[in-house]
Amino acid sequence: MITYAAGSYQVVVIGAGHAGCEAALASARMGCSTLLVTLSMENIALMPCNPSIGGPAKAQLVREIDALGGELGVNIDKANIQVRTINTGKGPAVQALRAQADKYEYHKEMLRTLLDQPNLDILMAEVTRIETKAGRVTGIVTKTGAHFDCQAIIVTSGTYLKGRIIIGDIIFDGGPGNQFPATMLSQSLQDLGLSLGRFKTGTPPRISKKSVDFTKMVEQPGDERPLRFSYISPVFIRPQLSCWLTHSTPQTHQIVMDNLDRAPMFTGVIQGLGPRYCPSFEDKVVRFAHKDSHQLFVEPEGRATDEMYVQGLNTSLPEDVQIQVLRSIPGLEKVRMIRTGYAIEYDYVLPSQLKSTLETRGIAGLFTAGQINGTSGYEEAAAQGIIAGINAARQVLDQEPLVLKRSQAYIGVLIDDLTTKEMDEPYRLLTSRAEYRLLLRQDNADLRLTEIGRQIGLVSEERWRIFQEKTQLLEKETQRMREYAVTPSDKVIGPLLVAKGSSPLKDRISLWELLRRPELEIEDYLKVGLLDEYDLDILEQLEIQAKYEGYINKQHEQVKRFEKMESKLIPAAINYENIPGLSNEAKHKLNQFQPSSVGQASRIAGVSPADVNILLIYLEKERRK
Repeated sequence: MITYAAGSYQVVVIGAGHAGCEAALASARMGCSTLLVTLSMENIALMPCNPSIGGPAKAQLVREIDALGGELGVNIDKANIQVRTINTGKGPAVQALRAQADKYEYHKEMLRTLLDQPNLDILMAEVTRIETKAGRVTGIVTKTGAHFDCQAIIVTSGTYLKGRIIIGDIIFDGGPGNQFPATMLSQSLQDLGLSLGRFKTGTPPRISKKSVDFTKMVEQPGDERPLRFSYISPVFIRPQLSCWLTHSTPQTHQIVMDNLDRAPMFTGVIQGLGPRYCPSFEDKVVRFAHKDSHQLFVEPEGRATDEMYVQGLNTSLPEDVQIQVLRSIPGLEKVRMIRTGYAIEYDYVLPSQLKSTLETRGIAGLFTAGQINGTSGYEEAAAQGIIAGINAARQVLDQEPLVLKRSQAYIGVLIDDLTTKEMDEPYRLLTSRAEYRLLLRQDNADLRLTEIGRQIGLVSEERWRIFQEKTQLLEKETQRMREYAVTPSDKVIGPLLVAKGSSPLKDRISLWELLRRPELEIEDYLKVGLLDEYDLDILEQLEIQAKYEGYINKQHEQVKRFEKMESKLIPAAINYENIPGLSNEAKHKLNQFQPSSVGQASRIAGVSPADVNILLIYLEKERRK
């Protein structure tokens, strides 16, 4: 193929999904000339699966992206049609915001943001080849022969690499939503020496709202109080659209069982491994045969569309069987299917080949982010995207990379897991994966990461001003509550305790200590005039810090011990074969993952505590030499 010189950029981002958008914006905002290449302008920030943002662990990621200066939180605040807090009956470590998105509005708002961003150009094309010289990227080539020089490349191709759509016995090449796949980029990555795997994901059928009988379902409204993901979004109230809860029936399950001989999941047609935490409906029916029903949520996809998403009904069954399944569900007896559910198989890069910066070990300047790294979820993709964008830009600008620790952010947990654990299914971030989740709450992400975002150049003057005002208010009110003491004879506190069913005071106590009583809430202080009217974020922070202060302090102590191991760095040129006493499995795994610290090495499966001790002794001997 004849190529021609089409231009030169410092950073090129391949793919404009959630990872690509964050990567491109981060690079451009840090001052690098950036090109964002997408197969289709209409697919920018596409939501091919559930049109929602947030949930446990995922809401924390959104807030962390926002605190660093990213766009995901700002964009969902512009385009949501419902917001609610989930896990309200549990502790603050697992409480999370979840927003239902108008997926068309979400796309339009993100596209507008990209088009308005200085230093950023968008190109609609298919990248077929990544070019390198002496182990470093030098440019890209498109299907039409356009060659763009660059210093860094971020591949965020999602599930498009050799995408294959499967609906019953119908199989064809395609990306999400029957879009074009990226067929040649996979081979280029392999030619560069990268090992690829094959994963599978799926999506449910979409149905017509007009054909749904909501009287047979349970309404799931949003929260009445205004909620937001971004710390800088304006607080306002807009009409919310409800989601609806229904359930599958024994008849539903029987239809599935009667058609397993036509189910690609069970006939061997599907080869890729799917996500355990988001299985296909037919897989759930078989694995949990003792259950008579499964929860299904019918969710709107936007304000100006008739489409509704049937969450929990991911399937690759034949189209005629999907219709039978749908019509056996209460409220969907007369449903009309608009889009068929499908499975999609795609190539991904084994993330053990990545550094903690998301740069590939073998090719300098080549970064990967999002589902190409074997993850699932918009939020996980966007989190990787902003880190890859930051580190690509910092490399071009000759600055030190940004690596977040497990103790700093869920983003740190996500990337550390990807680069130290072997993947046998698409990775999904869970709160249980974070050892210090009480410290990594969604409410304090700005306190943890805004200063870092400011240092790397992504936090604007306005965002920094808002952050400083908040921290000053928190410090002032925390100090006041610690110093403000009440006594058993206090005429305000006495009646309040009686009204709340709380035991009377016996001794003098501060408002801070008193708030630790489980029956008291910080809003009680507001009602009796002991506290000024503050923003919801401030009140939430004060209450959590007061009630969980003891547990928080314990986790800080655990972090100190954790960071001792993280500070013991492993030289890049180390030869594990020369370390006597290491098990053969440990040598193999350490050579495979190449951890940067002893702490990271200790989290690799196959590296035992005995191996870690041997490694520590060896490193200490080398240090003394």
